[in-house]
Amino acid sequence: MNPKIVIRNETHDDVCAITEVTSAAFKTLEISNHTEQFIIKALRAAKALTVSLIAEMDGRVIGHIAFSPVTISDGTPNWYGLGPVSVLPEQQRKGIGKALIKEGLSRLKDMNAQGCCLVGHPNYYRKFGFKNMSGLTHEGVPPEFFFALSFDGHAPQGTVAFHDGFMADGQQAGQDKHGNS
Repeated sequence: MNPKIVIRNETHDDVCAITEVTSAAFKTLEISNHTEQFIIKALRAAKALTVSLIAEMDGRVIGHIAFSPVTISDGTPNWYGLGPVSVLPEQQRKGIGKALIKEGLSRLKDMNAQGCCLVGHPNYYRKFGFKNMSGLTHEGVPPEFFFALSFDGHAPQGTVAFHDGFMADGQQAGQDKHGNS
């Protein structure tokens, strides 16, 4: 990875850049609903961004990762969801996403989190220790795309629910897509 890259907490001044990076990162992804920037905004508004880190190079935001609380139907506490994670297209495949994930997981562990889960590409997240856990599911997601990583050895059993912010689609409640009530 380029040594000029700095991973740090987001600040208020980073909000617009995070939106731009997230939109650009998911723009051409067919599996995306292209709502990731709205999810981050909703999580931030709900004060549910437990960890929100940016990757910065030469003073420019080039990547972002968000972690937010999840609930598990068996009552297991202190689990978090990873995502979205975004890197500008021209900076992808350079280890930036990997650095964001590693730093974010380290910070969750420092907060005594018990684990982390995500919906993602099967070949990517296994290298961080994530695996498909039998008995742990996320409704509507095929098991091969739902991953979990326990920090304390406990494997929860049940259904995971991500924060309501993940339902954000950029439409304000009570308004149509043109802003009419």
